[in-house]
This record gives sequence, structure tokens and C-alpha cells, in this order.
Amino acid sequence: MTDYSNYECLKVEVANRLATVTFNRPDAYHAMNQEFIAELRHIWFDLSEDRAVNAILLRSSGRFFSVGGDVKAMSARPGGDFLKEGEMHDPARSRRLVFNLLELDKPIVCAIQGDAIGLAATIALLCDVTVASQTARIGDPHARIGLVAGDGGAAIWPLLVGISRAKEYLMRGTLINGTEAERIGLVNHAVPVDEVLPKATAIAQELADGATWAIRWTKLSVNRLLKQNMQTILDASMSLEHATMHMEDHREATKAFAEKRKPKFTGR
Repeated sequence: MTDYSNYECLKVEVANRLATVTFNRPDAYHAMNQEFIAELRHIWFDLSEDRAVNAILLRSSGRFFSVGGDVKAMSARPGGDFLKEGEMHDPARSRRLVFNLLELDKPIVCAIQGDAIGLAATIALLCDVTVASQTARIGDPHARIGLVAGDGGAAIWPLLVGISRAKEYLMRGTLINGTEAERIGLVNHAVPVDEVLPKATAIAQELADGATWAIRWTKLSVNRLLKQNMQTILDASMSLEHATMHMEDHREATKAFAEKRKPKFTGR
């Protein structure tokens, strides 16, 4: 059995062939700083190597699934840049987070009990089955803080809801509730908040107890389409996101967020 004790932003528990991975930054509403993102890059590889695991339940705690990228951390960095110096000079790191998740053959069920924003929404939507609270808000508001949706949102949203809807939601940074997300095909199930974890756990356990290789290889077959879309879009969207990180509109948006006011965009 794999040792998960070195993880701090993630809590991992394994029982009955099911690994439960819980976001573990409750005081920050599970905002994804660089340490959190680094752990998310590595966790999928560790889970793939764990022979005691047949399926994964990805969940969070509290009112939020995750508020996504840590905007306070963005505003605190010189020039408003979120990533540490040199991070974007190695785009393979950002790609690895997405592709490690997609290449894991074990099924992942995501329980979205609260708001899932930005990168958190992308991670949730890349899972194999999604169970959301009817009232949870889901969206990718990169554009609202002056950034391109570069972490995978531009690739997964069109596949789930169609090109026209995806463009509108991504360009406007729209947040939609779980009920609407189920209606348009963004998530698999929308249920009352107190039913999210039980339903997601039941599905995950069913998959953990199922025909192992039939389930895994079915997932890998379908994920070839997702990986193809990522190969086409991810590098370009990441590069464009990097460019917008150095623009005045992004600096203004993160400053406005810290000051709790509406940003004044100038197109620079």
C-alpha cells in the first residue's frame, strides 16, 4: 500500500479498494496555491501505483469544493503574477497535472458538494463521474480576472456542453448551479447537498467492486478523445494565459479582488 503521509493539501484514505482523496485547505476554502497544485500533479501517479486501490472518490469538505486558484496569492506576487519565478518556463508541469489525471486508468468519481471554481472546476470535470449539489456553483471565471482559461477549461467545456455554450460561459466567466449543470450535461448528477457524498461514494464503491480491467480499459478508451482535445488546445491556451498574466488587466483584476471592488479594465 502506498504511503500518502507526505501530502498536506490532500488527505488520502484507502478502504475496500476505494481511495478517498479529500481537499485539505479548509481555512482557505481549498484555494489552490502552488503546494496544492504540486500535490495534485503527483497524487494521480501515486494512486496508479497503489495495488490496494481500484477506484477513487475525489471530494472536499465544508461549504466549498474549492475556490480554485488562490487570487490573494496572485495579487501578492510582483506584477500580479500567480506562478513562482520560472514556473511557466516549464509548461510540462501544467500539462502533467491534466495528463496524469487523464492517464490514470482507475475510475474517479467526484463529489462536488459546494462551489467549484476555475482550476477546481476543470479537475472535477475531468473526472469520470461527477455528482454535484443542486446549489453548488460551477464555473471557470478566468476571464473575470483578466486571464485566458488556460488550465484545461477551454478543452473540456466544449466537449461537455458544446462549443457555443462553452465560449459564452468561459468568456463571461459564468457560474451555474448544479441543477443547470446537470441539465446541459456539464455534470452527471445533481442532488440535494446532503445526498452528494452518499451518492458519489456508492458509485465509486460500485466501480471499485466491478470488473477491474473492463472498467479501466473502457475509461482509457474514452479518455483518448479527451487527451486528443487537450493535445490540440492545452499548449496554446496555457501560452495565452501566461501572456495575460503580464497584462495590466490581470494586475487590476487581482488588485480589485484584494480591495473588494469591481475592476476597471483598460485592454492593456
